[in-house]
Amino acid sequence: MFTALIAEDSKPILRNIKTLLESSELPVQIAATAYNGEEALHYIKQHPVDILLTDIRMPKLDGLGLIEQAKQLYPALKVVLISSYSDFEYTRKAINLQVFDYLLKPVDRNQLVDVMSRVIDSLAQRLEVGLEPLKGIVASRFLADLRLGPAFFEQSVSMFLMSKQPFVPDTGNWQTETLQTELEQACKPHNCWLFPAKDSDRYIVIVQSAVQERVDSTVAWMESVEQRLLGIGIEIAMAGNFQAADLGQLQAQYDKLKYLLDEEILLDKAVLLDTAYRIPEQQQNEALIKPFTDMIEQRQPQPFHMKLGEQLRKSYSEHARYVDLERLVAAIADAFVYNLPDNGPEERLAAAAAVKEMLQSDSYSAFCDKLLDWCARNFELLHSRNRKSGEELFEQMDSYVKLHKSSQLSINDLAAKFHVSPSYISRIIKRFTNTTFVQYYMDLKIEEACKQLQAKPDLKIKELADALSFSDQHYFSRVFKDHTGFSPSEYKEKYRPAAE
Repeated sequence: MFTALIAEDSKPILRNIKTLLESSELPVQIAATAYNGEEALHYIKQHPVDILLTDIRMPKLDGLGLIEQAKQLYPALKVVLISSYSDFEYTRKAINLQVFDYLLKPVDRNQLVDVMSRVIDSLAQRLEVGLEPLKGIVASRFLADLRLGPAFFEQSVSMFLMSKQPFVPDTGNWQTETLQTELEQACKPHNCWLFPAKDSDRYIVIVQSAVQERVDSTVAWMESVEQRLLGIGIEIAMAGNFQAADLGQLQAQYDKLKYLLDEEILLDKAVLLDTAYRIPEQQQNEALIKPFTDMIEQRQPQPFHMKLGEQLRKSYSEHARYVDLERLVAAIADAFVYNLPDNGPEERLAAAAAVKEMLQSDSYSAFCDKLLDWCARNFELLHSRNRKSGEELFEQMDSYVKLHKSSQLSINDLAAKFHVSPSYISRIIKRFTNTTFVQYYMDLKIEEACKQLQAKPDLKIKELADALSFSDQHYFSRVFKDHTGFSPSEYKEKYRPAAE
């Protein structure tokens, strides 16, 4: 919806134009009417409009004088002249002032709709071009109905980025309409615009740079915004400065503000960051993260829980940055997922959702409780998954080894077959047989040898040793006796009657 002001000293004519325009169903809202040029100019200074329909001859300030001064304020203002005069002098002056078109009195509906339709088309094309820099940073749902007046494009503006302070209760006031109302009060008499960011729940704040003329400093103005929002239960962090924003480079400016704000938000107090003077220090927190990921990999829940609790208390007491906490929690979640056997997209998505939910807690203490509880549950999940995975792997290995009792399997053969490390094979076999791999494998071979000797007492010892892949008959005999307490010959004699 575009806004228009009608300036006409004849009340009947003004009333007629207003009625025709309101009934035209064009996307135009009549913001105000005025009976002289001075009154119209005063309104335009306070409330920029898209379209000015003005008579030529008016008291105090005529139409041409109004156009000239209004155009100095807003060069892109669309002006339509209303006049019964068609002499050359007025036409020449109007052309010099870049009037869009004319309406001749008495104004009829068809003439008005035709002229205004072309004005709207011109404004719409300009608006589409004007919105282009915002498309990469503003939520698309918001851009669909957005109309920016001339004040946005024709006067110097500055950019800020505003975020909710982490770990504070949601009062329900973090809404565009509510925030816009409060910001307008903080910017008066200048204009400001509020846009929901495309990639987060933050807000981009564009203000006329002239706001700085009525405040002591950038931080002082942000403090005034902070105080207004505290009055409705919203705690904020904010970054920006009053340097003129380049509308063609809004994406780059937004990316810079986002980075600076991300790096500076603290856990326990609001940050109001004048980005013209302050650059955050680069801090590496890899040394902080590694002990926690190592303890997850090594399945050490008790020391992990103790160290994490200490770290959370320390972070708050030392005014740690929110981004460091965010990175720590994300790294812990990644480590849990990575160490889960058979992890997949579902586990990764669930972990990401859990991290997001925890970081949105209403208080820091609630966040800490949720994180510690979530970590404890994930250690339990690691334990149960590993046990289940170990059972499944041992069952598969046991079947495979029994099928190859007559071969010469090594632990490396099993590792290659089941795509795990030899040491993991050793641990699994030790867990489920309480013996080494060699002992386990030999037990199976000798068990098979006993079955064969019981079933075939006349079977030659050498043939049996060869069948079970013992390269030496004497070695087979020694191993057989170690396992059964009998030599193969003694065992055959012992079971011969049963065989007969």
